[in-house]
Amino acid sequence: MTAPDGVDEQKRATLRRFAAVGAAAPLARFSDSAAAETGESDARDAIVGYLSATPGAHFSKIRDDLQLGTGETQHHLRRLEESGLIERYRDGDYKRFVPADRFDEFEKATLGYLRRDTPRGMLIELLRTPDATGGDLASALGVSAPTVSKYAGKLEEAGVLSREDGYAVERPETVLLLVVRYADSFDQRASALAANADTLLRYDG
Repeated sequence: MTAPDGVDEQKRATLRRFAAVGAAAPLARFSDSAAAETGESDARDAIVGYLSATPGAHFSKIRDDLQLGTGETQHHLRRLEESGLIERYRDGDYKRFVPADRFDEFEKATLGYLRRDTPRGMLIELLRTPDATGGDLASALGVSAPTVSKYAGKLEEAGVLSREDGYAVERPETVLLLVVRYADSFDQRASALAANADTLLRYDG
């Protein structure tokens, strides 16, 4: 549905919803008078709010979830980076974005893998069952053993997983905290883990 001013109402509602999150987030509101006058601040506040709730999202997901155009998304992300409100990092073929100065390199790498279905499932299963084998993970996730092995290698290379003695999540309490804090932006498996997180806080690190 398009309003009389030519703005799609569904897009407007989406932007307002995330802009409200952005206004409540511990980030400064985008204070650009020119942007405010043209209405661009709504989109930028929405991106800030979206990334506060969905850190590690890649460019296409931000664009699609906020119903923005490609050029529009590029423009706003660039301005937000220049303003020091968000930061971009490379994750393989993806350009991912997070609120600025909130996550260390390990956390950013972990968020990138938590945004992928199979690696996220592997990490969640290992948090739940630390002695799970590759076969256990393949069975639990409904994927092949080679798929588990492939992603385990990538997770190890990123410093998120150790394969010295079976599979072990590095900094498990940090990974668990990320899953719990942003469970709503992942999936039902993450939400289920978050609901029982208090029973898993037994790692020595």
